[in-house]
Amino acid sequence: MAEVDLAIIGAGPAGLAAAVTADKAGLRVALLDEQPRPGGQIYRDVSRISADRARVLGADYIHGATLTSALASSGVQHIPGAVVWAIEDGFQLSYSANGNAAQISAKRVLLATGALERPMPIPGWTLPGVMTAGAAQILLKGSGVLARRAVLAGSGPLLYLVAAQMVRAGMPPLALVETQTRADLLRATRHLPGALRGWRGLVKGLGLLAELRRAGVRRFTGAGGLTVEGSQKAEALHFRSGGKMHRIACDTVLLHHGVVPNTQTARSLGIAHRWTAAQHAFTPVHDQWGATDRRGVFIAGDGAGIGGAMVAEIAGRLAALKLAEEAGHLTSADRDVQAAPLLRARSRERAIRPFLDAAYPPCPEALAPQDSTVICRCEEITAGQIRQTAALGCLGPNQAKSYTRAGMGPCQGRYCGLTVTALMAEATGQSPDATGYYRIRPPLKPVTLAELASMDTTAPQGD
Repeated sequence: MAEVDLAIIGAGPAGLAAAVTADKAGLRVALLDEQPRPGGQIYRDVSRISADRARVLGADYIHGATLTSALASSGVQHIPGAVVWAIEDGFQLSYSANGNAAQISAKRVLLATGALERPMPIPGWTLPGVMTAGAAQILLKGSGVLARRAVLAGSGPLLYLVAAQMVRAGMPPLALVETQTRADLLRATRHLPGALRGWRGLVKGLGLLAELRRAGVRRFTGAGGLTVEGSQKAEALHFRSGGKMHRIACDTVLLHHGVVPNTQTARSLGIAHRWTAAQHAFTPVHDQWGATDRRGVFIAGDGAGIGGAMVAEIAGRLAALKLAEEAGHLTSADRDVQAAPLLRARSRERAIRPFLDAAYPPCPEALAPQDSTVICRCEEITAGQIRQTAALGCLGPNQAKSYTRAGMGPCQGRYCGLTVTALMAEATGQSPDATGYYRIRPPLKPVTLAELASMDTTAPQGD
């Protein structure tokens, strides 16, 4: 079995930055990622992007090429297409790649598993033709494919970015239907003085809105009662805005109301988590370097709390410096000298986050869906079934799983977990922390018997 000083799971901005930094410090590093090429979701396929698509996706996306280039010229062992499905005592990682299973042993582990798009369960969201805005962006990055006759609905800056990219590609959305209200914006103004430290982010956002106005993209704000209409597929979005009911005929509905940390791997290791009210999600408990309460396990990037690509990149570098110091490759003085400008930059980049969290909260109707709305698509469990389970005396998601099978499908609760917690907390009057989350056990992703039979414990398969 191959052995390394540091195994990093995830090759997005945090994982890439950490891998290269740790490699420069002299650690033996293995970087495992599910995608065939590095970059994560935010920089997906950036290393082979065409000039035309680069223009559509923008300068922030192209920045990812600096990270993938640095990885290519480093000594990091990059293992692409690697699905890590177990981390056992002593940090023995089991993973599958190219239809075969293998193992690698590490002295320390850095989780850079990124974020998941928050599910937006509204009536009709399971119809063909309904997908997330992030999924639409993945299609654009990976294949140059764009949704036709699409409506973007929900809240958050990603809606503006995706809409602007669609405009640049010559296929603008029919409309933006936004659920945040004027009251949300007024509440957010108390964070504006701090947000001005991150003024570049504000300027980018205003620039995107100006781009959409010039393109004539319609915007509806304060929307409620969102329903996707259709019998066999999405045919229209029906909603209320400005005191009127609206119906926009369309072929595609792209939903988005924020992203949340992907905590499955961290939870499988028993790392402590807490509810973060501002982001309506659980986040792992960690210090400024990314160290968790599990010795030898660090976490960086959006998987540690939503901050965006630049914050993730900085966090990856900071975690690598601390890991190098723990491994004896850096003195604490050298670590602090290199970390000082990174800590200042992270503080500056984070400054806008409280404003964004307050101005673009998740859609309230999707946080507390109607009884008839499916919230666990794998097992087709409705919000009403979860509420009924709570009424029977069930106090948390793990009991609800036994009653209803919610969370037992192929996604293993990744996409219904927060909704189940919210519904149970609402029904019982408990806090989300007291209600808790699914207990996560290996395998973290489905693994076949053929893969187990092919287990190779001698060496990693990678670049």
